[in-house]
Formats: sequence, C-alpha cells, structure tokens
Amino acid sequence: MKYAAIFIAMALAGCSTTGPPPEPIPGSLTYGRVARSPYPPGTVINNTFLGKWGYRRFEQYVVQPDGTLKLTFQQTAPDFLVW
Repeated sequence: MKYAAIFIAMALAGCSTTGPPPEPIPGSLTYGRVARSPYPPGTVINNTFLGKWGYRRFEQYVVQPDGTLKLTFQQTAPDFLVW
C-alpha cells in the first residue's frame, strides 16, 4: 500500500494542468481577424465546422468585457458515425 501511494504521488507530480492556449485555424470565428459579439461578457459561444480532411471541429469562445471573442476550447472528431 505504501508503494502505491508513492507511485501515485510520482505520477501526479509530472502532470500539468496548463497548456498552450488553442490557436484559431481556417474556419474559426477569430481566424485572421478580431471578432466582436453583441452578447454580454461571459457568454459562451459554440462554433462547429468541417476542418482539414473532413474532420468536424468543435470550438468554444467566451465573450470578453470589451466584446471580443476569446477561443477557450477546440476538439476534432470524425464527421461520421462508426457502428
């Protein structure tokens, strides 16, 4: 039991909760421009589009106090169902 606790502590010591922020890609709302929103600050806006090679891209933006959009989340998934 003592060794399990040491192993878990060592495994968690190498974890990092921060990573580089997501970057806009072609198709993103903020790719190559500054997008503004009429919604109140803190509103979450979802964006979905087809990306490279037909993969579905899911993005989330948060409206900032000045009305600009900040990209906070990106995920890629296939655009079809596998049975």
